[in-house]
Amino acid sequence: MTEPLLDELDRRILDCLVEDATRSHKEIGQLVHLTGQAVGARIRKLEESGIVEGYTIRYRPERLGKPVHALVTVFMHPASSHASFQRFVAEDDRVAETVRVSGEGCYWLRVHAGTHDELNAFLDELLKYGNYRCSLSIGRIK
Repeated sequence: MTEPLLDELDRRILDCLVEDATRSHKEIGQLVHLTGQAVGARIRKLEESGIVEGYTIRYRPERLGKPVHALVTVFMHPASSHASFQRFVAEDDRVAETVRVSGEGCYWLRVHAGTHDELNAFLDELLKYGNYRCSLSIGRIK
């Protein structure tokens, strides 16, 4: 599949969305010197081409009672089903992000828990699928 070509205006609009996806089309238009309507049309094209998949927010789980932030590398047991593991992490609210990787491990997980006991319970459940290496976050940079 060939990558769609973006012109400089599309790239600037995309940069504006990455920086703050809540900006109005009019506000982005002022930044890139287009009308809000023209920005809206370009954003729709970015969405239709699959370059923009959706919009999200950043939040602070510790302010919601989940101060324990762990980064977990999962090493699947050879006999474990990847499909059942993927269902497990998709359905578990403690898992904020799952990435399938090559190299070191099979998956990387971002896990938020309210307590260390809650994290330990999650890690115990994880042992059904494989071994893991867990690192606790001590601060977010970016």
